[in-house]
Amino acid sequence: MDAVRRHLLASDNASGVHPEVMAKLAEVNQAHVPGYGADEVTQQVLARFKALFGEQSETLLLFNGTAANVLALKGMMQSHEAVLCSEEAHLQVDECGAPEHFVGCKLLPVPSLGGKLTLANMEQRVAAERDVVHRSQPRVISLAQATERGSVYSLEELRAITVFAREKALLVHMDGARLANAAAALGVGFAEMTADLGIDVLSFGGTKNGLMMAEALVVLNPELQQAYPYIRKQGMQLASKQRFLAAQFLAYFDNQLWQRNAANANAMAAYLAKQLAQFEQVRLSAPVEINMVFAQLPTAWVEPLLQHTPLLVWPGEVCSEVRLVTSFDTCPEDIDQFVHHISQLSRR
Repeated sequence: MDAVRRHLLASDNASGVHPEVMAKLAEVNQAHVPGYGADEVTQQVLARFKALFGEQSETLLLFNGTAANVLALKGMMQSHEAVLCSEEAHLQVDECGAPEHFVGCKLLPVPSLGGKLTLANMEQRVAAERDVVHRSQPRVISLAQATERGSVYSLEELRAITVFAREKALLVHMDGARLANAAAALGVGFAEMTADLGIDVLSFGGTKNGLMMAEALVVLNPELQQAYPYIRKQGMQLASKQRFLAAQFLAYFDNQLWQRNAANANAMAAYLAKQLAQFEQVRLSAPVEINMVFAQLPTAWVEPLLQHTPLLVWPGEVCSEVRLVTSFDTCPEDIDQFVHHISQLSRR
């Protein structure tokens, strides 16, 4: 099996678990401890989350990102209310209707710019729906940092959204599946993008950045916190052996592992973009800000490339757009081998 097949570029979900995380899991796999979060390891990591996001925050550990997003919304709204999100948001495109099913709410997709929500488009959507008894009432803005298109909101853009939300009596949820990549790209800490700017509830990702299967729901707004422990239980996300979720986050925060992992993934995407730019048949579809590269390739190249590595492809008659995602363990040799295949195709 060649290097590209071991280090796939289709998704950072394809990567393995960082060795430091595995070591921490083995370390806590000793003896018997109380279940359901009453163990010392879980208490340690919950204290770490408070140190990161502030004493006013409360964190609940979960298994996956879909649950984090859906349960976040469950505690923020009622079924007659609605969520404003990008038309490309994971909530809208890739959650299999989970928000509608489990929350009973309606999603209001808003045209975005490079994956980002704009104030003008949200203003228009809110004005069209608000106080009309026949329509679901806007209650939550859900934004992704980073977005599904690999773009990153600046701190100023995030602040403008939270100010807009307060003016319109809306709450703000952040899908942070790739929050670490965004933080590394901006050179800031987690709180600077969230708690400090007035984000109400955060889905905090770890699986895409070197963890096994650990996500967190960070409730930053104290007024919303009371119901979430029950929402987690009812949502089938309360782990009995919770120390194995907590241990992953302990390793993640130790020695800035999250930052090291995200910085490498981002750097490898930048390296990939630079290598692709040398081919006149390849056009980058968007600036590369995190660990995602969107590129338009001749459609005839797609099938040969798929023989070497899985890719996420948006087909076209002449050019097809592909999404390439690097991971914490991607190395230059992985990029070089992929680019070698591109080079061969370019000479045909």
